[in-house]
Amino acid sequence: MTQNRLAGETSPYLLQHAHNPVDWNPWGPEALQSAKGQNKPILLSIGYAACHWCHVMAHESFENGDIAALMNELFVNIKVDREERPDLDAIYMHSLTLLGQQGGWPLTMFLTPDGEPFWGGTYFPPEARYGRPGFPDILRTIHEYWRDKPDDIAQNVATLRGAIANMATSKGGGEVSLEVVERAALRLAQEFDKVNGGIGTAPKFPNPSILELLWRTYKRCGHIDLRDTVLLTLEKMCQGGIYDHLGGGFARYSVDALWLAPHFEKMLYDNAQLIDLLTWAWQETGNPLFAARVRETIDWTMREMIADGGGFAATLDADSEGEEGKFYVWSAAEIDAILGPDAALFKDAYDIRPAGNWEGKTILNRNNPVRDFTDQEEETLTANRTTLLAARDKRIRPGWDDKVLADWNGLMIAAMAEAGAVFDQPDWIATARTAYAFVHEHMVRDGRIFHSFRNGLLKHVGTLDDYAGMIRAALVLSEITGEAGYLEDAESWTALLDRHYWDKVGGGYFFTADDAEALIVRTKTAADHATPAGNGVMVAVLARLYYLTGKDAYRTKADVLVAAFSGEVSENFFPLAAFMSGIEMLQCGQQLVIVGDRQDPKSHDLLRGIFAACLPNRILTVIAPDDVLPATHPASGKAQKGGVATAYVCVGTTCSLPLTDRNDLMEAL
Repeated sequence: MTQNRLAGETSPYLLQHAHNPVDWNPWGPEALQSAKGQNKPILLSIGYAACHWCHVMAHESFENGDIAALMNELFVNIKVDREERPDLDAIYMHSLTLLGQQGGWPLTMFLTPDGEPFWGGTYFPPEARYGRPGFPDILRTIHEYWRDKPDDIAQNVATLRGAIANMATSKGGGEVSLEVVERAALRLAQEFDKVNGGIGTAPKFPNPSILELLWRTYKRCGHIDLRDTVLLTLEKMCQGGIYDHLGGGFARYSVDALWLAPHFEKMLYDNAQLIDLLTWAWQETGNPLFAARVRETIDWTMREMIADGGGFAATLDADSEGEEGKFYVWSAAEIDAILGPDAALFKDAYDIRPAGNWEGKTILNRNNPVRDFTDQEEETLTANRTTLLAARDKRIRPGWDDKVLADWNGLMIAAMAEAGAVFDQPDWIATARTAYAFVHEHMVRDGRIFHSFRNGLLKHVGTLDDYAGMIRAALVLSEITGEAGYLEDAESWTALLDRHYWDKVGGGYFFTADDAEALIVRTKTAADHATPAGNGVMVAVLARLYYLTGKDAYRTKADVLVAAFSGEVSENFFPLAAFMSGIEMLQCGQQLVIVGDRQDPKSHDLLRGIFAACLPNRILTVIAPDDVLPATHPASGKAQKGGVATAYVCVGTTCSLPLTDRNDLMEAL
């Protein structure tokens, strides 16, 4: 009888496997103890609900009775949702790269009963194909090694153990100069495709942390080529098939170099970071394409990605009805039937051909339109998109992973609040505040942030990324709303982070708390992945806290944090973009002060001027005429001019003259 123990879990990914004939266990001491008691190796499978190839391996192998029986006979099987347990995923994905293999999901790792890895891979087919061995053959071979060659297994474990232990350390050094950051950005830009944007060839990922670093360096140093690299990449993504032209939102990545064919899953974190970048690009260029994509992506988030209670849901699946992308693609015949006389225009604009542009179907895109379109035609196309969206909504929808993750919510809260201020959309700010309140009320226990919430259940002590994301969100909301509670939360959570995550020996923050579940290594890194590394975010967070409060302890902590990882910049700066962006914020913070009542129309006018400008290092403070700034603030003691709302622009210890006119303020900025 199958002993599948996933039915009681909350993760949609784990629940997808609750009826497999595999004896799946959730990760925990019971599963590890079972492996020890039976002296069996562990088969660890890690994936996520929106992952196409995870579904493929599930259908081919985990739903196959014969393969499941082999798994149950030879292994203790553990299934993990990487989004719920990023701590486990980080360790075992890194272990796979140490074995010389390319990472990806599903991640398939073989462990000792103590949880130490000795071999692994990603997707395996049910029989040998694609140049990959069949999964049953893998299972038998691993079992034979475990049974007959324990010394070889022990050697693999020992070799990996030393390398895995390095995940707990960082290479320190001295200060990282802005010149080093500039050189790194220029070098990173050389990796970009100058025709289609994005890094390298296929597949292409958005890499928002790197785009942010390039943009910041353009703004600080004036390198027009960096600006053009970022704008080209954003334009191609905005017009490509990676963008959902009907419903809004970006897919996780493109399988080709042209941004045409995505893996169709939509992740909250990608869209949050791209909203930030597109907002900056619009402030700088006024390009209506960027404004449209910000609005459409936020509309999609508010329409489809809000979970019960107001937190943001994690992902939308790539698959529906067992097929990747089926929900999103079209045939020419469908377009003809739905749009009638407008079909020819729409097909010209959106690359719709009789034979399709992807596996016989069409992925809508506008990267290579056949001609320019008039304003009147664009109005018609807008109406056509609404019509097609209504038709698409009748299809069977992709799976929705509605768990609320604190770190990803922090990214979207900050992005939506900032965009709401820039585009003067109070409803966006209100939605961000509601999501923040959800995390604050439902995902904080005894002052501690937890990582995941679903179906009324709170799970897993928060990671560094959870704290970093939510502290950053609190600081953005503090600037935009002026409410003191957000800054108080930021300071309180930073104190908890310092208490439970700080490496007292080497400096920097560990990914997990000192009282969290003990794993084979307690990791510490400044390397970005699809989301910015928590240590990189915290450099900027600590800088903001220093500028806002004047407390030297935050500046000191930021300097020590930089020093903890600075030695890595000279070795491999490619994954350290968020870290280097944080260094720029620390050294180049631009402190803007408005002395005036926030509700005063004159103050609002000055704020509109500030939000119209692209200021990556902005730290904004609005104080009433009778309030005081910290004594260390360069604008401390400065007052209104002529009894009206007055702005000051401060860099370093120097402030501008008092500015009461919006145009004068924008010129100063």
